[in-house]
Amino acid sequence: MKYGQYLTENIAPEYGPTPYLDYRHLDGIIRILSSKNMARVDIDNRQVSLTTPPPTNAKGIALDPAAVTDEAFFSCMDSELTKVEAFTLRKVTDLRNLINDVDAKLRDVDFNNEDEISNFEKKADEIATNFLTLEKYVNINFMGFHKILKKHDKYCPANPCKTFYINRMHSQAWVRGDYSDVVVRLSAIYTALRNDQVGEENTDPSQSFLRSTTKYWIKTEHVSKVKYAILKHLPVFVFGKGAEAESDSQLTNSVYLDNDQLELYHARLDKGPGALALRLRWYGAGEPAVVFPERKTHRDKWIGEVSMKERFMIKEKEVQQILTNTYPIEEKKKQMILKGASQEEADEWECLVREITQVINTKQLVPTMRTQYTRTAFQIPFDATVRISLDTNLCMISERGYDLKNGAVWHRDPNQTLKHNEITRFPHAVLEIKLELKSENSMPPKWVSDLHNSGMLYEVHKLSKFIHGCAVMLPEDVRSVPYWVDDVTLRQSILASGGGRILVRSDLSEKEKKKLKNPGAGPGANQVYDHLLPFGDVFNDRTKTAIGRSRGSKDVTTGTTHMRTPEDINQATNGNYPIEFYNEENDEYFDEEDESCCVSVFPFCSPRNTSLSVVAPTSVQKIEPKVFFANERTFLHWLHAGVTLYTISAGILVFAAKEGVNWAHWYAMSLLPIALGFCMYALHVFLWRADRIKTRIPGRWDDPRGPIILGSCVVLVLSINFGTKLVQIWNFVHTDEL
Repeated sequence: MKYGQYLTENIAPEYGPTPYLDYRHLDGIIRILSSKNMARVDIDNRQVSLTTPPPTNAKGIALDPAAVTDEAFFSCMDSELTKVEAFTLRKVTDLRNLINDVDAKLRDVDFNNEDEISNFEKKADEIATNFLTLEKYVNINFMGFHKILKKHDKYCPANPCKTFYINRMHSQAWVRGDYSDVVVRLSAIYTALRNDQVGEENTDPSQSFLRSTTKYWIKTEHVSKVKYAILKHLPVFVFGKGAEAESDSQLTNSVYLDNDQLELYHARLDKGPGALALRLRWYGAGEPAVVFPERKTHRDKWIGEVSMKERFMIKEKEVQQILTNTYPIEEKKKQMILKGASQEEADEWECLVREITQVINTKQLVPTMRTQYTRTAFQIPFDATVRISLDTNLCMISERGYDLKNGAVWHRDPNQTLKHNEITRFPHAVLEIKLELKSENSMPPKWVSDLHNSGMLYEVHKLSKFIHGCAVMLPEDVRSVPYWVDDVTLRQSILASGGGRILVRSDLSEKEKKKLKNPGAGPGANQVYDHLLPFGDVFNDRTKTAIGRSRGSKDVTTGTTHMRTPEDINQATNGNYPIEFYNEENDEYFDEEDESCCVSVFPFCSPRNTSLSVVAPTSVQKIEPKVFFANERTFLHWLHAGVTLYTISAGILVFAAKEGVNWAHWYAMSLLPIALGFCMYALHVFLWRADRIKTRIPGRWDDPRGPIILGSCVVLVLSINFGTKLVQIWNFVHTDEL
């Protein structure tokens, strides 16, 4: 689809075509300019003459001064940019006025009147819908300017202008403007309409909950939609007071510590028991005043332990003392007790500080990697049932290559310009959902499930900002890299940061591909988990067809997901979160009619269950070591049943041969193929289930039909034998009577 047609088909009816970029007019100017084959201007000539005759063409004829020139294109670009910016700012002002009106009327609302509450909810929904429509308008025009400028530089290379206008767009209010105050005020309206009650702080340590944390990637164009979907159910946590409270996000910096061998990085990547991550975190822009040293400890859930995050607060000037193990712990402990802290709290604080300083000293940890992002938090105060955080503008900065001055300097000077290989910008927003459930069988709130099913969330198993930053910024020092670096949407940002050596080459020849066992897997990435990549790798680019795959669809349940067509994608989008796609390509996918009857009986025979065809959801099953042994035990139990049947049938054959009973021969021969079927079925299921465990495909790992069929065969043979014996007894009794 041409972009001009795409723009026309996606014009908002309430806006009309007038406020949109006049793409066809600009395209027409480019066509005229490209047909002239204009020569490059003499950029070295710095003198002109007002009495020089006008320029002529090759025939010596003066050029028409009214003819279309590059100046006409530039003038039209300027007017279009001004038009789009003015329209955007006017619409934002209208939205703010609507919010003011609703906010003023909300003060007098009767919360016991359901009809009145419903009317206010409709008004709030209308404001949110108008805001999302405006954002779509901005994105369509933003993409249109990019495309028309690219086209101009391609067909009019004599006067390239894309770089100039792109930089100019990014400095205009309609692109760089922060309108998060609309989100904050909408959140306040929804909170008032829901009448949210602040939860009670849980101080009982004996209470047990199951905590589940999942991380997702979100495309930039879906960030506002996700915020709207969440704030309808959870309030936005507002950072700051007064004027600062107009923003829904807060800048967060975290400096991670590691040594020259990247010991903590590799331990966290391997997810070994007790793997540590140490960081120095502060909030807000500018130089930090308060810093939080934090320790994250990984624990294996399958042994009944949970990962922990512990931290304490210090002043910025005390960071050097922490790094050099000169922090006055005893003195600070005494001050805590004097301020009212209990002896137990002081002892726990002392233990934590000593352990952190000891680890820093013994492992020779120094600032290694910094993550920076703006975080939007959603949570009802003191209610940990659902907690959500959304990180945008995420970047990782290398903290190596400068003098630490014995810990006095522990992060880069923000006034210094960073080199391209000292920073990497993450192309997606990161959403983290924390659920606190009573038990494993407890279901999350329906709206959370609807958000999962919206198609906007791309689950990334065990995503870590620290691991990603080290892998990209320190490619010379890492021995292995996380699987997600092979995702095609991250490739450009990794290459721009100089981390290309951790990626697979995209320019491999066919001869080179044949020499490599798996050309689609990057160095250090495990090819077994390539289905976890949300958008595929460089050899299997699913950027245009991938949708959020954290949902429990039928394909996910059976573990037989396939590449979806645009029609499938649109049908899969639920919960009033529409998604627009541009220039998608149709891909071939499996048809259920192509499968044989054997597949419907034994699902492991399906070609869609092989690891090559799996484009599985990015969610994965939780794997514990006992799962592998359970699979082996099941295999041995089936073999035991098969061998037992074979032994019985062999014994019947031996005794039948001595007594000369013909029916016994038939009975034994019918049990032999069943015994063989038990053994073959056991082997097939063992290999099939082992593959699913290895690839961590979500869904059922059992075959509900096979045991029924094999068991039915045994019951049938036994029933026939039982019936035959009854007939023989009946005949024997009647023969004696006669």
